[in-house]
Amino acid sequence: MPTITTPDGVEIFYQDWGTGQPIVFSHGWPLSSDDWDAQMLYFVRQGFRVIAHDRRGHGRSSHVATGHDMDHYAADLAALTEHLDLHDAVHIGHSTGGGEVVHYIAQHGESRVAKAALLAAVPPLMVQTEANPGGLPIAVFEDLQAQLAANRSEFYLALPSGPFYGFNRDGVEPREALIRNWWRQGMMGSALAHYEGIVAFSQTDFTEDLRKITVPVLVMHGDDDQIVPIADSALLSAPLLKNGTLKVYEGFPHGMPTTHADVINADLLEFIRS
Repeated sequence: MPTITTPDGVEIFYQDWGTGQPIVFSHGWPLSSDDWDAQMLYFVRQGFRVIAHDRRGHGRSSHVATGHDMDHYAADLAALTEHLDLHDAVHIGHSTGGGEVVHYIAQHGESRVAKAALLAAVPPLMVQTEANPGGLPIAVFEDLQAQLAANRSEFYLALPSGPFYGFNRDGVEPREALIRNWWRQGMMGSALAHYEGIVAFSQTDFTEDLRKITVPVLVMHGDDDQIVPIADSALLSAPLLKNGTLKVYEGFPHGMPTTHADVINADLLEFIRS
């Protein structure tokens, strides 16, 4: 399996297909690079080089006990881009991966970056604070940790069966294969990495990171996202970006890159080529 070793000794698994301008994908919690199948296959056929990695503690990367925070996630992404010597790259992040992309660009610079896209992403800040009164109470995230600790396997069936893909909405038919694939990816990772990752994606404040970014950024979000509500994420992130564009999808769920891949892929292609 293709891997790199980070400066702190963590093996990061990655997939790297094709040639041309690189597109780098950062996945959501608690999944793996496999969650980008629909995008990887589409864009490699469009003549791009497509790259996706498993975050530390996730998928086929090392199940280490430390470093499950945004600083390490961003540093691992930087190590990957340097190892592959990527230039003029487009970075695309979904959910937690959107936070990883924002933190990477802000903390490690734009010299290798052409554009970025944030899909149903967690910035600027998910948890409720005095400065972020519209955020979700911390008890919401503590409950996620409690469910994970009690029975991760059951928890990882319930999330994709309901709010993640919007299968709990009236008239939406659950797609069993998507649910099983979500569960498979989740169970490949480390329970500790996932437990601590909940803190990373919910309590990291990306406000100043967003303000630092000058490359074009497309912010894409469904208005029926039950995992990362649009009002406290995309609607706040886009105005903080110097060169941001907001695109809202009526009725789309959090897992829209999978459930609505045809729409998302077409819009990403238009953005990348513009």
